Amino acid sequence: MSLKITLKPNERMIIGGAVLTNGNKKSDFFIENNVPILRQKDIMSVKDADSPGRRIYFVIQLMYIDEENLKNHYNTYWKLVQDFVEAAPSMLELIDQISENILSNRYYQALKLGKKLIAYELEEISYADESAADIRYHQQYDHARP
Repeated sequence: MSLKITLKPNERMIIGGAVLTNGNKKSDFFIENNVPILRQKDIMSVKDADSPGRRIYFVIQLMYIDEENLKNHYNTYWKLVQDFVEAAPSMLELIDQISENILSNRYYQALKLGKKLIAYELEEISYADESAADIRYHQQYDHARP
């Protein structure tokens, strides 16, 4: 049984390491064998891998689509997750789940969990921004009190 994928106009997709870009009309593709597939919404470019969680996601993506360099990607992954867990020990359980999927060659499932790391980072950054704004507010207005 084949997998049917419908691409929107100009949508990109990676199939087995090849990048495909759809034309200006909606198109259906049928994948008839087992190959790595990533839709545009799941593809991260190297320039977008600009945080620890995003770098982990990116290297998992490379594991999924670039099997020839798997050993290098593994080495990079283990270094990145070691640093991530040192900075955010509360994420160890999620990192363990991601690593379990990687060790079982379930890279797509690991990518889905990798999105949770990115969401965690965004939440932490948002919290830090709110805290910094709160501190600035108090510094500004606490001195103004008589």
